[in-house]
Amino acid sequence: MTIGVIAVLRIQEGKGAEFEAFAGELAKQVRANEPGNLAYELTKSRTEPNTYKFLELYKDQDALTHHGGTDYFKAAGPKFAAVLAGRPEVEYLDGV
Repeated sequence: MTIGVIAVLRIQEGKGAEFEAFAGELAKQVRANEPGNLAYELTKSRTEPNTYKFLELYKDQDALTHHGGTDYFKAAGPKFAAVLAGRPEVEYLDGV
Protein backbone atom coordinates (compact mmCIF):
# COMPACT_ATOMS: atom_id res chain seq x y z
CA MET A 1 0.00 0.00 0.00
CA THR A 2 1.35 3.43 -0.88
CA ILE A 3 2.06 5.91 1.89
CA GLY A 4 1.77 9.66 1.51
CA VAL A 5 3.46 12.26 3.68
CA ILE A 6 2.72 15.95 3.96
CA ALA A 7 5.34 17.80 6.01
CA VAL A 8 4.56 21.43 6.83
CA LEU A 9 7.63 23.53 7.64
CA ARG A 10 7.53 27.12 8.82
CA ILE A 11 10.81 28.90 8.17
CA GLN A 12 12.31 31.85 10.03
CA GLU A 13 11.99 35.24 8.35
CA GLY A 14 14.91 35.81 5.99
CA LYS A 15 15.96 32.14 5.91
CA GLY A 16 13.86 31.06 2.90
CA ALA A 17 16.67 31.09 0.34
CA GLU A 18 18.97 29.09 2.62
CA PHE A 19 16.19 26.57 3.26
CA GLU A 20 15.27 26.26 -0.42
CA ALA A 21 18.91 25.59 -1.35
CA PHE A 22 19.51 22.64 0.96
CA ALA A 23 15.94 21.29 0.78
CA GLY A 24 16.13 21.31 -3.01
CA GLU A 25 19.40 19.39 -2.84
CA LEU A 26 17.83 16.90 -0.44
CA ALA A 27 14.94 16.37 -2.85
CA LYS A 28 17.38 15.65 -5.69
CA GLN A 29 19.17 13.05 -3.56
CA VAL A 30 15.90 11.38 -2.61
CA ARG A 31 14.74 11.17 -6.23
CA ALA A 32 18.11 9.85 -7.42
CA ASN A 33 18.74 7.28 -4.68
CA GLU A 34 15.40 5.96 -3.45
CA PRO A 35 13.58 3.74 -5.94
CA GLY A 36 10.75 3.28 -3.41
CA ASN A 37 10.06 7.02 -3.43
CA LEU A 38 7.38 7.82 -6.00
CA ALA A 39 7.27 11.58 -5.44
CA TYR A 40 9.20 14.10 -3.35
CA GLU A 41 8.29 17.69 -4.07
CA LEU A 42 9.02 20.86 -2.12
CA THR A 43 6.25 23.44 -2.44
CA LYS A 44 5.75 26.94 -1.02
CA SER A 45 2.43 28.22 0.29
CA ARG A 46 0.76 30.99 -1.64
CA THR A 47 -1.21 32.13 1.42
CA GLU A 48 1.04 31.53 4.44
CA PRO A 49 4.32 33.48 4.49
CA ASN A 50 7.49 31.45 5.07
CA THR A 51 5.55 28.16 4.93
CA TYR A 52 6.72 25.22 2.84
CA LYS A 53 5.30 21.74 2.37
CA PHE A 54 7.02 18.58 1.28
CA LEU A 55 4.61 16.36 -0.65
CA GLU A 56 5.96 12.81 -0.53
CA LEU A 57 4.75 9.44 -1.80
CA TYR A 58 6.33 6.06 -1.08
CA LYS A 59 5.51 2.65 -2.52
CA ASP A 60 5.30 1.09 0.98
CA GLN A 61 6.37 1.35 4.62
CA ASP A 62 9.80 -0.13 3.87
CA ALA A 63 10.49 2.68 1.40
CA LEU A 64 9.46 5.31 3.94
CA THR A 65 11.58 3.70 6.64
CA HIS A 66 14.55 3.57 4.26
CA HIS A 67 14.13 7.29 3.50
CA GLY A 68 14.35 8.23 7.19
CA GLY A 69 17.48 6.15 7.63
CA THR A 70 19.54 7.56 4.79
CA ASP A 71 22.74 9.43 5.59
CA TYR A 72 21.68 12.49 3.58
CA PHE A 73 18.33 12.73 5.37
CA LYS A 74 20.03 12.46 8.77
CA ALA A 75 22.63 15.06 7.73
CA ALA A 76 19.85 17.50 6.82
CA GLY A 77 18.54 17.52 10.42
CA PRO A 78 20.89 20.22 11.75
CA LYS A 79 20.29 22.33 8.63
CA PHE A 80 16.54 22.18 9.19
CA ALA A 81 16.99 23.04 12.87
CA ALA A 82 18.91 26.20 11.95
CA VAL A 83 16.07 27.64 9.84
CA LEU A 84 12.82 26.31 11.28
CA ALA A 85 10.49 28.73 13.07
CA GLY A 86 8.78 25.90 14.95
CA ARG A 87 8.21 22.20 15.05
CA PRO A 88 7.33 20.57 11.69
CA GLU A 89 3.81 19.22 11.27
CA VAL A 90 3.87 15.82 9.60
CA GLU A 91 0.80 13.94 8.41
CA TYR A 92 0.95 10.33 7.18
CA LEU A 93 -1.61 9.11 4.67
CA ASP A 94 -2.53 5.63 3.46
CA GLY A 95 -3.18 5.09 -0.22
CA VAL A 96 -6.59 3.72 -1.14
